Amino acid sequence: MPDPEKPVRLDLNCPEFQQNWFDLSRDEAERVRATLRKIQRLTWSEIYRDKGLNWEGIKSYALPPDIKTLYSFRLSRSARGIGYRDGDYLRIVLLKFDHDAAYGKK
Repeated sequence: MPDPEKPVRLDLNCPEFQQNWFDLSRDEAERVRATLRKIQRLTWSEIYRDKGLNWEGIKSYALPPDIKTLYSFRLSRSARGIGYRDGDYLRIVLLKFDHDAAYGKK
């Protein structure tokens, strides 16, 4: 099992995430970037406890067997990231602006 006291490493290479990020306004992109910087400075145990990120497991998606849990977390006031833990990495796969859409409700 991965060490919860190790720093989080980010994987931002998912094309869907990148396209959403590149489409952001300059101000919104800076807010998302600041949160990603914050995440990179945290350990996994800190991520799970951080109230500002509003870290939540998502149960409404069918997942491949190698992904245990999909998570939603706040990247800015209007944006949420969707990703999963893979060892020390947080692999971010989506950037969503509609809160309910992050949970598969729309």
